[in-house]
Amino acid sequence: MTADGVRRALASATRLVVLGVSLGVSTALRWAGIFPNNDPIMAVTLPCAKRGRAAAFAFPVVAMVLFDILSRRVGIWTAVTAGTYGLLGLGFSFAYSALAKRGRRIGPATFLVSGVVGVFVFDFITGPILSSVMFRMSFAQAFVGQIPFTVKHLASVSAYTLVVSPALDWTLREVERGGAAVERRLAPGVSR
Repeated sequence: MTADGVRRALASATRLVVLGVSLGVSTALRWAGIFPNNDPIMAVTLPCAKRGRAAAFAFPVVAMVLFDILSRRVGIWTAVTAGTYGLLGLGFSFAYSALAKRGRRIGPATFLVSGVVGVFVFDFITGPILSSVMFRMSFAQAFVGQIPFTVKHLASVSAYTLVVSPALDWTLREVERGGAAVERRLAPGVSR
């Protein structure tokens, strides 16, 4: 195997570990039900968004579908929420890339602000917009009914982005460093 092949294989393995760790953390926290409207997906998506567009989109989609399968609640809402979260993750990935290019550090404060913005966008799309269409209620009814849900959602996402996002970001950084160390160790011995 060439040095380039080893690098690609290690990068792929590292990405799978990142996705696996992220899914494990998110699913465990959702099952724990720590908060009303317990939602760690946004907080786990943000460190993934820092690492690239594929992880930013794939993680929340897989997380939503996996949890709905495990909880036996697969339906149209699975597609709606998974797609919305995936697009949000993708948007955050683009935003984080732009911030990084300007020399801005992506850390806990960025995760908190992103989580709050993400909740407002997610809840507006899945709440008043799609609920009024899917459940045939007025936009005003859906909007007013969404307010208590969004308040709880903001509380859980804010708590998770302050605790889980930085911890997961650190863990993923260590996984990436480990992959890079293995690559440096193996690559010189591989023929070209």
